[in-house]
Amino acid sequence: MTTGVKTRIVSDPGILSGMPVVEGTRVPAESVLIEIRRRLPRAEIFNTYPSLPLDGIEACLAWERAGKPL
Repeated sequence: MTTGVKTRIVSDPGILSGMPVVEGTRVPAESVLIEIRRRLPRAEIFNTYPSLPLDGIEACLAWERAGKPL
């Protein structure tokens, strides 16, 4: 099953000490999830994290649904 989400959540020891981030950014996936739980509008999340790709929120949600694997 494809989700249509191309962006992934990745972990690299050289980026934020290996904290899971949205691929191609330094945006922590968990920070995006916190903003979603706070029910912030997507526009506000994108304003907070301007480097977040358009499918970055969906990537974080898919990562969470999958049990946050890396």
